[in-house]
Amino acid sequence: MPEISSLVRRAALTHNDNHFNYEKTHNFKVHTFRGPHWCEYCANFMWGLIAQGVRCSDCGLNVHKQCSKHVPNDCQPDLKRIKKVYCCDLTTLVKAHNTQRPMVVDICIREIEARGLKSEGLYRVSGFTEHIEDVKMAFDRDGEKADISANVYPDINIITGALKLYFRDLPIPVITYDTYSKFIDAAKISNADERLEAVHEVLMLLPPAHYETLRYLMIHLKKVTMNEKDNFMNAENLGIVFGPTLMRPPEDSTLTTLHDMRYQKLIVQILIENEDVLF
Repeated sequence: MPEISSLVRRAALTHNDNHFNYEKTHNFKVHTFRGPHWCEYCANFMWGLIAQGVRCSDCGLNVHKQCSKHVPNDCQPDLKRIKKVYCCDLTTLVKAHNTQRPMVVDICIREIEARGLKSEGLYRVSGFTEHIEDVKMAFDRDGEKADISANVYPDINIITGALKLYFRDLPIPVITYDTYSKFIDAAKISNADERLEAVHEVLMLLPPAHYETLRYLMIHLKKVTMNEKDNFMNAENLGIVFGPTLMRPPEDSTLTTLHDMRYQKLIVQILIENEDVLF
């Protein structure tokens, strides 16, 4: 019953647009507190002069080291602590901004769909690296107020480059390290229907923020393929571009990466061609 579970998942994700129940673990680091401090989990005093406990660097929760093992996955990141947009964990970013997806993804896709869908070689042609870095800095500095309009960046390839860079810079890829090998195994199945079923099952294992980001991106890439006669970008071409951008093997091995490239391409191609069924 893949369609039903997918519908349930989608209903759960879009249930309430203002509050997204994406679970997030705390990012605890050993901390030295100045002056007396109490644990916010057990309410007992933190003893010692240095390294008395741990603090979550995303939300600021202070607890005993032993208490940190029992704290629920209810971290609500504080925007004041999240210094940048790029290179920030995906779930952390969406929880800090209280959005369904990273706003970089929304803003870039909106801009690309407004003026770039017919652009030849969309996503394959590279924009100037320094201009792409400018866009990255604008998002890090100004967040959703970043101006990426045609007045500032007339070349749409700068915007596509900035979007691809965002995905490449994620500490955990959109297709997570945990699901990577399962997706590769699914791609190796020769029967097309069984392969699609296997891909769908692995999709369900993605964290909600990753699933939602991937879903939104695939709907967009499907629109790109619908303009293939102008942009010359079909699902296979986009798979070549986005395979290594969206999924990386857990161990940093050049050999594994080279060996898996055709399966990475195939996974993205399948996701684009079947986005209406899979998501």
